[in-house]
Amino acid sequence: MTWAAVRQWRQHKAFRIAAPRWSGTEYGDLDRYLAELSDVPAPESGDDDALAEAATNLWRARRKLAQGNDGQGKQAARYLRTCTEALATAGISIQDHDGEPFHAGRSVDVLLYSDDPDVTVETVVETVRPAVYHHDRRIQTAQVIVAVPSKADSEESHA
Repeated sequence: MTWAAVRQWRQHKAFRIAAPRWSGTEYGDLDRYLAELSDVPAPESGDDDALAEAATNLWRARRKLAQGNDGQGKQAARYLRTCTEALATAGISIQDHDGEPFHAGRSVDVLLYSDDPDVTVETVVETVRPAVYHHDRRIQTAQVIVAVPSKADSEESHA
């Protein structure tokens, strides 16, 4: 009797697990299935880089148009909205972090911490580059600027 069999006999009968009974054909099928899975091409990082760059430029253009708010950019805004919808259909999503609270566990690159007396908690004041996801897989990490409460204000509140 093998050690695995002894371990099974130590358990109550309801909890014993029978050894699998596979014939040689199931093993052959399993090998064939694994070979088919290995033939599926993996996405190339160059594709991810190009998608991330396109999404970032689209995001920047939309922000510039939103800042202008004149009537001349309506057609361009419509084209950008259509492009955004097409990317979303393809599984690309762009995440902006402006105004969100910041904590050290966030998966973003902080370019700058700046003192700001108007904030009470660390807050993302500007997204320099957005996070880009392709089917929930991050292909670009966000770069942000974070405002922190001024040290003088925090010392006054504790005094």
